[in-house]
Amino acid sequence: MQPIHATAQLNLRMQPLDRGDLFEDPLMEELESQQLGEVTGGGTMMQESGEIDYCDIELELSDIERAVPLVCQFLEERGVPRGSKLTYYVGETAHEVPFGRMEGLAIYLNGTDLPDEVYSECDINFVFDEINRLIEGRGAILGHWQGPTETALYMYGTSAAAMREAITPFVAEYPLCQQSRFAQIA
Repeated sequence: MQPIHATAQLNLRMQPLDRGDLFEDPLMEELESQQLGEVTGGGTMMQESGEIDYCDIELELSDIERAVPLVCQFLEERGVPRGSKLTYYVGETAHEVPFGRMEGLAIYLNGTDLPDEVYSECDINFVFDEINRLIEGRGAILGHWQGPTETALYMYGTSAAAMREAITPFVAEYPLCQQSRFAQIA
């Protein structure tokens, strides 16, 4: 049987190397161990601003009936957020299978409007570590983006509301988090 090309579009804002380590490489191992196909590549869709919009994984699948559920379940178990989908064609007919259970929350830190001493005295790595500590058991930061006027940290977990609630006191008090904004991204 001829392999069928499929694309797993992940509603995930993540750097390519991180995506490879967390999703592509383990999925490749799983598909090969089950003799159901292979990962043939991946990509990142960018917004006009340069911020990541989503990423995808390109696949060649040898047994659609077995491979599609395996791919979707495997990626869900590794934390892919809702709004993700697997698309493949059989002949001229497109098939789209939605998957993902996690929710996503972004915090955008103001990179231009705070006093200069805030930027020189505060540490983004501390913010990253503290947010991860506060949402431990609820989620984790899986990606980031540094734009011309703000830096985004992308958190994924079981509840965007619970993650926001857990970090709100810290965000309210830490100087580097002043004038930040939240957005639900999945």
